[in-house]
Amino acid sequence: MKLGAFSISLAVKDLNASKQFYENLGFKIFAGDTNMNYLIMKNENSLIGLFKGMFEGHMLTFNPGWDENANKLDSFDDVREIQKHLKSKDIKLDSEADETTKGPGSIMLKDPDGNVILIDQHV
Repeated sequence: MKLGAFSISLAVKDLNASKQFYENLGFKIFAGDTNMNYLIMKNENSLIGLFKGMFEGHMLTFNPGWDENANKLDSFDDVREIQKHLKSKDIKLDSEADETTKGPGSIMLKDPDGNVILIDQHV
């Protein structure tokens, strides 16, 4: 299965403090806007999303159809195909993509330890 770009999405209390902390680790702003309460920070191929007030807890995020620079991939597994595969393995989904649509869509699930996984397709 091709899940696309990977990042960790962190729920943060103070976006500016988190931004400064990750800048000190060598990350630079890649996308987002502090006025919209989120930033995507990048250090080489590593991506960290900083989100203030958008969700509780942290998530593992995959973006089918994108590489780590948010460039569209020529070949990728659509989120609806990933969803069908996971369901065939009896993996419980917390939210599902509409299988009658094409293009952007997302699904959410949890691993056995309760860690949230977001598979979020933008293309």
